[in-house]
Formats: sequence, C-alpha cells, structure tokens
Amino acid sequence: MLPLQELIDDNDETLKFVWKAGQVAAARPLPESTGDAADLVGHLNMIHPARIQVFGQEEIDFFSRLAPAQQERALVNLAEGSVPAIIIAESIEAPQNILNFCQRSKIPLLSSPANSARVIEVLRVYLARRYAPTTTIHGVFLDVLGLGVLITGESGLGKSELALELISRGHGLVADDAVEFSRTAPTLIEGQCPELLRNLLEVRGLGLLDIRTIFGETSVRRKMSLKLIVHLVRANNEKFERLPIQDQMQDILGIPVRRVMLQVAAGRNLAVLVEAAVRNTILKLRGIDTLSEFMERQSRAILENSRL
Repeated sequence: MLPLQELIDDNDETLKFVWKAGQVAAARPLPESTGDAADLVGHLNMIHPARIQVFGQEEIDFFSRLAPAQQERALVNLAEGSVPAIIIAESIEAPQNILNFCQRSKIPLLSSPANSARVIEVLRVYLARRYAPTTTIHGVFLDVLGLGVLITGESGLGKSELALELISRGHGLVADDAVEFSRTAPTLIEGQCPELLRNLLEVRGLGLLDIRTIFGETSVRRKMSLKLIVHLVRANNEKFERLPIQDQMQDILGIPVRRVMLQVAAGRNLAVLVEAAVRNTILKLRGIDTLSEFMERQSRAILENSRL
C-alpha cells in the first residue's frame, strides 16, 4: 500500500505541493490498482471518484458554474466515493466551500504551481512505476548499441565472460546474475540491478569485478528497456534452428520480447555475434527484415525461372 504522504514526498521537488486542508489524513493509503495504475489520478471525474482528482482552471470554472446545491452534492459524491486527495493545479485559489468541505471531511487538499496536465503526467508515471508488475530473471543485462539486451543460458556457458568482452568493447553493464524487470507501460519493460549487486560482475576464476571502478563511469547503466534476449545454448543442442523462418519471441510480464539463440562453441566470437544480432534487431524495429526480403527475392527468381 502506498501512503499519500509518500507520494507527495517523492514528487514534491517536481510539483512543489502545498497543503491546504486535510493534512491529518496524509497517512491514508491510496487504493490498490486493479488495472492501469495511471487510472489512480486524473482530471475531475465524478464517475470515477476513487482517484486523485486534479482541478485545473477548466475544472474550477465548471465547478463554479454549478448551483450551490450541486456543488455540495458533487463534493459529497467525491467523499462517498473515497477520493484519496484533491489537487488544485496552477496555484489557483481553492473555492472556499471546497476548502471547508475537505477540512471537515478530512480529505487531503493540496495545491501545485504546475498546470493540471503536468501534475497528471508526473503522478501517472510515478504510479505506473510503483504499481508495475515485476519479475527477477537470472542472466546478464547490458546496453549494447543503445538496446537493452538480456543474455540468458545454462550455468557455465560463459554469460559473464561474454558480458565482460562486450563491456571491454564499449558497451554498458546494467545487471549481472539477478535482473529486476518491471512493466512500466503497456508495451515497455525496464530492467535494473538490485542495489546489493550494482556495478558488480562475477567472472569464474576472477571473482567479483567492480565494472565501474575498472572501466569507468560510462561502463555502467542504471536501467534500460528490454528489447532483445540472447539465449546461449550448447553446440549439440537439438532445438537450435540454423535459419529460423519466424522471429522467436519470449513472454516477459505479458509482453513478447524478441529472442535469438546462439550456440556456444570453440572459436566462435560471441561478442561480434551479439552485436550483429542487436544491429539486425534495430533494423527490424525500423521495419527492415532481411530474411523476408531474401524470401521475396527467392520467390521472384523461382517465378522467373519457371517462365523460361
């Protein structure tokens, strides 16, 4: 459960909140999110009272045009709907009846100099991160050419050694061994490192390496968006496809993520192969699919030959 005071403290530097009434209820927890956490905050909405209601100039004008009895009824509906808090944006002076009602009903009332759209944007991003579904995956998470790449595979296949080589080639470490992933948006997964393991990489025979100390500040990243999974397999793996016709995908927190499989064998330069896989993924994200183009070219060649 997220107390309202914690939300206020975490966003006070950006939104510069000022308490107007109802501070006695600062410890009240926000309702649990049953869907999108962003639904917990928005413009004034009487149909969904159980969320943080933000009043901008338009909402204040609308409220002021209501008859006194309608204004009272609207406030009662918000209270009966368990409104967590009311925020007046743009440092607008709160109407006296709202101020009195919030004080009497112990409903937190705050003011912010930011406009209503900014207040909603900041709080929705914050709540999406706080309520995001999470999972921890064993592997090494890296920034390779600006793409978040998770290297997975059986123990002993050389994931950390591969990561070390990629770091030495100028790429960045996000996390080793245990990677914490969270779905911060409907189609976005972010990965980061547990605080205890930050900047550390375990390499067999060498032990724990402090990557930031050895390679410098630019060799580590705080977090990255997951875009590609590189799964290492043994050379004799029977499930390995030399030329997969369709893109392989792996479900992470309900989102499909591209996956490639690389065989580990003597003499193979896996770092170069990972870089190539990343470059190919970037092309696919831009709508360029080399295999599809080749198959179309092959189909045209077959069709032309059949006409001869």
